[in-house]
Amino acid sequence: MHGPAAGPSPALRRIREEIIADPANRDATAAGLQPLYTVHPDARIVLIGQAPGARAQRSGVPWSDPSGVTLRRWLDVDDDRFHDPTSFAILPMDFYYPGKGTHGDLPPRPGVAARWHPRLLAELPHVQLTVLIGRYAQQHYLPAGGAATLTDTVRSFRDHLPERMPLVHPSPLNFRWQARNPWFAEEALPALRARVRAVLGTGAGAGDR
Repeated sequence: MHGPAAGPSPALRRIREEIIADPANRDATAAGLQPLYTVHPDARIVLIGQAPGARAQRSGVPWSDPSGVTLRRWLDVDDDRFHDPTSFAILPMDFYYPGKGTHGDLPPRPGVAARWHPRLLAELPHVQLTVLIGRYAQQHYLPAGGAATLTDTVRSFRDHLPERMPLVHPSPLNFRWQARNPWFAEEALPALRARVRAVLGTGAGAGDR
């Protein structure tokens, strides 16, 4: 265990109250849903993904699904470290599950990240690494939206370190992509793990044994 962390700052609590009260989130608030993100003033790493999945939204625990298991393995951290808010801030492009579409979950609502992320990130002064998970996060945060394709963006990960790291989504559905791109496991993941260890001050983990 890494010990309990003090609660968020008054500014972070105020922003959360504003998100809940935002008319754009009226339906979610009326349904009793909470915005699903984790922030703490002492966070060292920010994980920016797409939007909570249905299971995570129901449980109130970010990345509480098979994709989260894979992500923790990629980062080489255990559940306790992953959910320690002084280690990882979890800040998706939308704070609520967007619903089901024809081919999987709907995309995050446009404008959510642009409105709220700058205010939240301004309250996290110790962040040293931002992990951009999937195309939506990369298009928003990388210069000119990143490379032409997600594969090209992730392949160019060295261009963005040490401050940022683009990743493909850790969905089980991406196993074919990983099979076609063996450099991801051979080069990108070791670089990610090394940077996470350096930022968090941790030693070698399960992914290196």
